[in-house]
Amino acid sequence: MHKIFITGGCGFIGSHLTEYLYKKYPKSVIYVYDKITYASSVKNLKNIIKNDRVKVIKKDINNYKELKKHSKNTNILIHAAAESHVDKSFNLTNEFIYTNVLGTKNILDVCKEHKIKKIIHISTDEVYGEIYKSSFKETSRFNPSNPYSSSKAAAEMLINGYIHSYKLPIIIVRANNIFGTRQHPEKLLAGCCWSFLKNKKFPIHGSGQQKRSFLFVEDFCEGVYKIITKGKNRDIYNIGSNFEYKNIDVVKIVAKENKINMKKNIYFSKDRPFNDFRYSINFNKIKKIGWKPKNKIEDKISEINNWYKKNISRFQDR
Repeated sequence: MHKIFITGGCGFIGSHLTEYLYKKYPKSVIYVYDKITYASSVKNLKNIIKNDRVKVIKKDINNYKELKKHSKNTNILIHAAAESHVDKSFNLTNEFIYTNVLGTKNILDVCKEHKIKKIIHISTDEVYGEIYKSSFKETSRFNPSNPYSSSKAAAEMLINGYIHSYKLPIIIVRANNIFGTRQHPEKLLAGCCWSFLKNKKFPIHGSGQQKRSFLFVEDFCEGVYKIITKGKNRDIYNIGSNFEYKNIDVVKIVAKENKINMKKNIYFSKDRPFNDFRYSINFNKIKKIGWKPKNKIEDKISEINNWYKKNISRFQDR
């Protein structure tokens, strides 16, 4: 049977990818490999978890013996496991290096050992750093500005070494700010929904004028599928959108959805040690294989807000 192996498959992005590929590959068995952290939950897979085609292995990617055992006979491997909260990376840098770099090294070694033919590595647009005008292409140089993005850039450099040394068939995906249901409230839009629903004031880093392009998680999953089926091995694809928002404007959208006075329900907090002003990526390359973003925040805010309303107790107080 066709086997798909997804690391971090109980997390926000990973669980959506698991569900999407479960539907796209009806004759496949999907192995979800996830150590289950505060930001992930088997509940994220409740729609498909009872099916025999979905297997959840609660193990760490740094447990090489278990990783090697469970990834045997894999046809498609998607590496989505990562420490991803930028703010935490400043104080927990070792953990980010351990998971994002050393963990990726283990993934590369099992792919090499098992001769896996299709490998997708989920990276981030933050490896490029900030850009005030225009957008980064896949050929743009790295300029990471925080421990999180540095760890993801280091993982990519390691991948590049394995591609050149061992000809591993890896495709790197760099996406910008992904939003949707199941995201931990440590992220901007999710945290804003959760805070307003809990009648808590929401903290905004710095001035709130930082700009980000937002990508709906299901659009992202569709992009990954396009890359799996039509992408070129040993290549890089930006999956992005041109739906750009200031952080403060995202908060305004959530406040409007919840019919509350934004000014009375926010406060401005001290910014992180360094906060990039703007991220933006050029995604013309993936458009050439038939993908483009569809959904803005305004299109999905009711769906997302309602999900947090129904699942308010899943997350501890921030």
